[in-house]
Amino acid sequence: MINAPDLITAIGTALFQVVVSGKGEAEVRDVFLADPQEPATGQRGDLVLGLGLRNVEEAKELIERCAAGNASGVVIRSGLAEHEEVAETAERWLLTLVALRPGVSWAHLVWLLRGVIDRAAAPDSPVAGDAGVHQELFTLADAAAAIVDAPVTIEDNQSRVLAYSSGQDLTDPTRISTIVGRRVPPEIITHYRARGVFRQLAKATEPFLVPEGPNIRPRLVVPVRAGGEWLGSIWAIVNGPVSAEATNELSHAASVLALHLLRLRAQADVARRSAIDRLRTLLRQFSPDSTPDLRLAPQPWRVVALGLPAGYDVPQELDLWDTTGRRAGWNEPSLADLDGVVLAVVSDGDGPGSWKWLRKLVAELAKEQPGTIAAAGGIARSHADLPTSRAQAVELLDLVRREEVPGPALRVEQAWHALTVHRAVGALDTTQMDGPLATLLTHDVAQNTDYVATLAAWLAYPGQPQQAARELHLHTNTLRHRMKRIGEITRLDLANPRERLALQLQIEAVRTAH
Repeated sequence: MINAPDLITAIGTALFQVVVSGKGEAEVRDVFLADPQEPATGQRGDLVLGLGLRNVEEAKELIERCAAGNASGVVIRSGLAEHEEVAETAERWLLTLVALRPGVSWAHLVWLLRGVIDRAAAPDSPVAGDAGVHQELFTLADAAAAIVDAPVTIEDNQSRVLAYSSGQDLTDPTRISTIVGRRVPPEIITHYRARGVFRQLAKATEPFLVPEGPNIRPRLVVPVRAGGEWLGSIWAIVNGPVSAEATNELSHAASVLALHLLRLRAQADVARRSAIDRLRTLLRQFSPDSTPDLRLAPQPWRVVALGLPAGYDVPQELDLWDTTGRRAGWNEPSLADLDGVVLAVVSDGDGPGSWKWLRKLVAELAKEQPGTIAAAGGIARSHADLPTSRAQAVELLDLVRREEVPGPALRVEQAWHALTVHRAVGALDTTQMDGPLATLLTHDVAQNTDYVATLAAWLAYPGQPQQAARELHLHTNTLRHRMKRIGEITRLDLANPRERLALQLQIEAVRTAH
């Protein structure tokens, strides 16, 4: 499901602004065009579009009718939606109120919203998803090419090729490389960036001509913007200046293209949100009756808990890991946040999306950004094993963060001993400590001695008093004297292996608690 605020967030602020959030949890299943002269406001689950509203009173009346009909929200032109009385009415009825920016046609808006809602209802369906929009982009590319009689590519704001026109056989080697690689080659990006082309593109609202360069013919570049936001561009290989009439037609095509790019971005965002929700369900608790349909890497898997330096909240961490993974070659990262931790499901094989690949990536990132860490749980051979692997990964991540085991990337098989001690220590109640350690703790506090640390070093290096003394920065004879004094204060049988183990666990529990 998708609610009104999430729907608006997915499309972006280029067209909308949420004025009143309302209840927020109501599902949006369709859009309804409301006529101010008619009493109908759709049905439960509809996002109502208030077209033709002439004044504040009509806007307030529509909001009241929508609230009475349990609508999921209402969209009104910004001039009315941002009026104080209209906003107060929406707040009183706890109804989501969205302001539509000027210049957007209601017909285009309906097409955009229904595409995103369909995608939310069937996130894996190519019919309701990206396939139709991508095909329309190729049609738009051919239309733009016909306007200027030149081969065209449509690119997003990351220089990735989304569509291209026919007639590319009459281009230059750079264009061919761009289409084959589905993005502008790095050396060409460097060339354009050095000449300020991308800086101009990020600010421009009108088409401009880029002069020729080495193996690069001149290009007419048309910025694609919506509400001031730069979404992408049209690149046409031309022989020289283009007529004002053709330029104007291309600008009109760019405004149509902007809606397509908004829809693509919104659908991708909805699909990503859906995938994250389904992966959360799978990682939280396995249920054979409701196993989500997810595109995971080949089995067997591992769940990896990921961490970044302080300063990021969990949604930011999730976005950063998603972006980093994609840039490094993981085309469809299996990522989700659960209980405040970012988690990844990776294969136990090779290549992008595997633990070996992720471990290397994290090691490289940690050199530039200390505090970047990853902890991998045990192998999961089926969906039923994923929650256990997730619990192990989260537990190990905590030990890596506390530097009880070495990072930056570690798997559970390498830290089984630390995890065993951690679990045993976690079961001890330090407020009810008993035995010899309780006596030593009381003595240390009362007499300002350091006998607990002395005993800990002695137990850590059995039969190696010189090493234990070095750990405490003491002379060996001083250490022996202290151990003799400890024996006088408490009854210790250090020849008993169970007593030694119990003491070590108690000492570790006290250290962890403090």
